[in-house]
Amino acid sequence: MSRVTRERFTAREPDLVEVEPAATAAGLAGFSSPYLDELLAISKALSPTSSSRPPLSALTIRGLLHRSGLVVAGQETLRAAHSGGPLPPAPRNHYESEAEWLVVSMATVQTYGILMRTCLDQIIPLDDHIWYWDEVLGSSTNLSLYTLQTSPSRLWSKILDVKDAVSDARAQLGRFRDGPVDALESGRAGLAERWHDFYGIVRRSVAERSLHDIQARVLSPVARCRADALQRRANLHRTRLRLSSTLGILIDEGLRFGLNEDADISKLDAEQGRPWKAVVERSVSLMSQVTKSVVHYEEPISQFEDAIFTDVEEDDLLAATGDDNSDQPGRLAHRLDFILKRAIPRYEGDLSKAVVEHGRPSRLVRYWLPAGVLLLSSTTVLRIAAHRKAEIVQWIQELGTTAKDFWFNWVVEPVGRVIKTIRHDSESEIALMSRDSLRADRDSLERMVVEFARDKPQAAVGSSSITESQLADIRAKVKEGDVTPVLRAYENDLRKPFVGAVKGDLVRSLLIQVQKTKVDLEVAIGGIDALLRSQELVFGFVGLTPGVLVSVVVLQYLYGTLGNRKGNGKGRRAGRVIRVLRNIDRIFYEAATDPATVNNILSYKHRGLLVCEVHVLRSLVDGLFPRDVEKDFLEDLEDVMSGQRLDRQRKALKRIRWAYAKWIH
Repeated sequence: MSRVTRERFTAREPDLVEVEPAATAAGLAGFSSPYLDELLAISKALSPTSSSRPPLSALTIRGLLHRSGLVVAGQETLRAAHSGGPLPPAPRNHYESEAEWLVVSMATVQTYGILMRTCLDQIIPLDDHIWYWDEVLGSSTNLSLYTLQTSPSRLWSKILDVKDAVSDARAQLGRFRDGPVDALESGRAGLAERWHDFYGIVRRSVAERSLHDIQARVLSPVARCRADALQRRANLHRTRLRLSSTLGILIDEGLRFGLNEDADISKLDAEQGRPWKAVVERSVSLMSQVTKSVVHYEEPISQFEDAIFTDVEEDDLLAATGDDNSDQPGRLAHRLDFILKRAIPRYEGDLSKAVVEHGRPSRLVRYWLPAGVLLLSSTTVLRIAAHRKAEIVQWIQELGTTAKDFWFNWVVEPVGRVIKTIRHDSESEIALMSRDSLRADRDSLERMVVEFARDKPQAAVGSSSITESQLADIRAKVKEGDVTPVLRAYENDLRKPFVGAVKGDLVRSLLIQVQKTKVDLEVAIGGIDALLRSQELVFGFVGLTPGVLVSVVVLQYLYGTLGNRKGNGKGRRAGRVIRVLRNIDRIFYEAATDPATVNNILSYKHRGLLVCEVHVLRSLVDGLFPRDVEKDFLEDLEDVMSGQRLDRQRKALKRIRWAYAKWIH
């Protein structure tokens, strides 16, 4: 839209004069009329709803307008204006007139909300279909799959083309066969001319066939499908661009009262120079014009916007405004009824038709191949299942038993042992020998050495007798592993082994050393046993690890295969969030260099595109962030969308990129 058109539209104000009614007795009597009470009740029912109450439907709004009688009055006014007859009677007093304006204003606000909601509801489907074509065009595998999916429809189109070509050829041949007869009857054409026509037909047919063959060779099925996908995506982008422009116009120019947030609404008529009735009239006309059509792909967006504002300025609804505007509420009500009944459904139907025509193929086209394979192989699968029913049941039972045994033997029992180890349960202790084995063998060795020293004091202490203190000293040394008395006797007997074995103590000392070796071995085993007991918890977790790892891997596989794949879904949504943020940044960049951006404020097109992208972004971030982070993100997103100037909006976008990079990268 040009800058001149925008300023001309914004500056246009109808000449309305607000006159304060005189506080007379007649006026007070008119204030309590039944018609006025009905209008006030209807205006209350049309009041903007709170967030806890659902918005009013189009059918409800139309019912309230018809209940007020304004729609019928508007029809009679238009009929009288077209036929030149007398106008219907106006309201009896000023209060009723103002109440009619109040009803129409409330209905305008509700209709504006329905139209905005209709536009916003079409954004997500458009974005999803554009995303589908981006995925198809972004991978050769996806493009080949799309070619395979659409092959039946393309084959059917070729069959229809061949059928039409055959019909045309038959018609031409029939005309040729009838030619000689006509020539003989009329005498105005010769046989040579007819043959010349015949060869011309053949030559054109061969040329068309050759051109078709060249195109078929140059454009493979995959290339043709790629061109088709590009065209469909381009059409969806144009539809989305016009929808965005419509949103921008509605946001910037619809119900534009020119009030600040701190304005006193009660003093609107007395102290504001902008009449609110003119805003209502212009908003109704604007909603009527933007819903006329959206799917004009060849029309530039600037012409699209200029055409809307031109139609608004030339609208009969605004041309009828004057000093005597008592019948204007009826005209507005009739136009609102038309918008709710015809214009908005038709507008929504045009958008839906564009999505169906240029969006992704239907489920039948996308899934006919796996459905056909499943259908053709279903009889074979059922036959195999019927013949091997017992084996299949046995496999299922064995699979269940194996899974159960694995769970209890490799997960439950190791966990139980770890718990017992933590609680120092004696039953869970690791032991290589019994607790009293070393003590008994050590006491036996001690007794053997002491008895040997008593029997052989000469070998033990070098004298003929041994005292109790010497025996106590020997007993203490034996506990420390010292068996010197036995080794002395063993060394003496080894000088004469045969004599020592027969007459000496060689055998006895040797057996005592065997007992000593046994005790040393048990001491070593005891050390290993103590080491194992100190690491008992580690061994418990080592035994538990394989079962836990296998269980985790199996559960993750089953969750990823049969579950909703929430993690993968989050990853894909994070990727789409990054892409939407990129689109917003591109919108700001294009707006900064667009001549339609006046005073660093976005144009209608860029405003609508921004609203579309923000609406898509709101739908993607649900559950992507923690609850408190999501609240902060939506606040920053509101700054991006509703910033007063372009530089502030770009700063808010930059803040989103660095503040939430942890969750969207």
